[in-house]
Amino acid sequence: MIAKESPITGIIKSLGLVFGDIGTSPIYTLTVVFLLTKPIEAHIFGVLSLIVWTLVILVTVEYAWLAMSLAKKGEGGTIVLRELLVPMLKSGRKVAFITFLSFIGISLLIGDGVITPAISILSAVEGLLLIPGLENTAQDTLIVIAGIIAILLFSFQKKGTEKVSVAFGPIMIIWFVSLTVSGVFAISQLPSVLKALNPYYAVQFLYENGIAGFFVLSEVILCATGGEALYADMGHLGRIPITRAWFFVFIALVLNYLGQGAFLISHPEAKNVLFEMIFNQSQILYVPFLILSIMATVIASQAMISGMFSIVYQGITTHVMPLFKVDYTSADMRSQIYIGFVNWFLLLSVLFIMHQFRESSRLAAAYGLAVTGTMTLTGIMMTWIFALKEKKFLAAASAFVAMVDITFLVSNIYKIPHGGYWSLIIAMLPLCLILLYTRGQRKLYGTMQPMDKKEFLPRFEQAYKDMSKIKGTALFFARGIEKVPPYIANTMFLNNILYEDNIMVSIVIRDDPFGVTGLFKDLPLKGLRAFEIQAGYMEVFDVEEILRDASIDEKTIFYGVEDIGTTSIIWKIFSIIKKLNPHFVQFYRLPPQKLHGVVTRVEM
Repeated sequence: MIAKESPITGIIKSLGLVFGDIGTSPIYTLTVVFLLTKPIEAHIFGVLSLIVWTLVILVTVEYAWLAMSLAKKGEGGTIVLRELLVPMLKSGRKVAFITFLSFIGISLLIGDGVITPAISILSAVEGLLLIPGLENTAQDTLIVIAGIIAILLFSFQKKGTEKVSVAFGPIMIIWFVSLTVSGVFAISQLPSVLKALNPYYAVQFLYENGIAGFFVLSEVILCATGGEALYADMGHLGRIPITRAWFFVFIALVLNYLGQGAFLISHPEAKNVLFEMIFNQSQILYVPFLILSIMATVIASQAMISGMFSIVYQGITTHVMPLFKVDYTSADMRSQIYIGFVNWFLLLSVLFIMHQFRESSRLAAAYGLAVTGTMTLTGIMMTWIFALKEKKFLAAASAFVAMVDITFLVSNIYKIPHGGYWSLIIAMLPLCLILLYTRGQRKLYGTMQPMDKKEFLPRFEQAYKDMSKIKGTALFFARGIEKVPPYIANTMFLNNILYEDNIMVSIVIRDDPFGVTGLFKDLPLKGLRAFEIQAGYMEVFDVEEILRDASIDEKTIFYGVEDIGTTSIIWKIFSIIKKLNPHFVQFYRLPPQKLHGVVTRVEM
């Protein structure tokens, strides 16, 4: 549940945590667009109109209105759309299709998580070229500076972001105010640029420029990158603070883009439009603005990194990703987590991308595919949900938005041979991992042949009567009591290890995002109890603490370890993944001195 706070506080938090990515897009969007088309007045009016209406349709309508009306206990995101849609589908094939779409959505977001810090930080650092005396700074030097900023940012993750995140909101307020003021000043020099608010100029640009104009859309979409964060972060802050903050951000962005357009009409030779506009307006304030822009891009990157940790953690708890080691960076807020594998994978990928593309303008050639892919999936799933709920008007609006998403996605296909393939390669890595892991887990549990409850209970009852028992309580981890894992039966019936009190513990991840409960389930046998921990899929919880709260004082903890034997290269890779990642008893931080792993040989 979201704590009550003043509207201003909620807006400030939203500005720091949600709008960093979309808020820094003015640094590079117009600069990149006018690499594809000439900066003549008609083109500038057309592009500005496209940007304004892209923000209206793909951010205001798709996310701030439609998507944010589809929440589950206040939570949003791709996984939530899947959880809303699956119960309404009757066909198993449709469920499998939606599940696969959600896997693609998760993978595209991770791909986006690599490119966002790279393009944001590099584009801000390139602003150094306008400082007198630094005009001839080599591109290699700029890449090194951007790389050092990225390394410092990712190295700081393990210490946690709780303290510095307090400053994010105020810094972003200064950033958006700066964008607004510079935009208004530039518009005052050429008020006719306000005509670009008319969608007629967008339609005219696309009509007159044909296929070339269509491909310009692949760069126009850069103005909306980060729009998906409005919905994805809804559970952290609530719908109202985010939508209120978006009203402020939208005005700031539109005024700044219009101001950049006015400046470009007067200075068609400009290469780095935003920074040259600021430099032209006030050379004294340029260096402070450059520092502010670097801070804003770091905040945008930080929000993306924290988002990646949350996405992967959701993937772990919903059993679609391996159990990566998770560290908790805050004693008070257990949602503040750090996943080392993800952190260093992102850093290496960001450094590689910076080195590969060298310039932010070239990096933009790879940017947009993941974003438009995510938006298209959201549009399709929203349309499906509204149609099944028989909300015809909302379904029609979602269908229109989905068609616009698809149009942008198709225009971005042009980027694939120009570096866009890296976006797909990066997204393919987590997708292949998810598909391999989920299929491997199904195959593994299907091969292990668990014992049915009806067979297990009589055998346990007989063994408990006949065997001598060890004093104390033993815990056995299992998915549930209905199907008992082989390691439990082998431990009790073959190895004759039986305690006075035997508790089968299962962890159930619920469809809703928040809430943790622990409860005993009814079992009619002496010496055997079942304890179930139920948790929302976004909860970060302490198993040992829950057991203590239930007055469980265990002497030992048994858990199953699979020794996979296979000749298949695919299952060998799966086996390596299982061995490299911590077992769930390590993931949930159970006391190591009490743990006993029982090995079961499994042929796959």
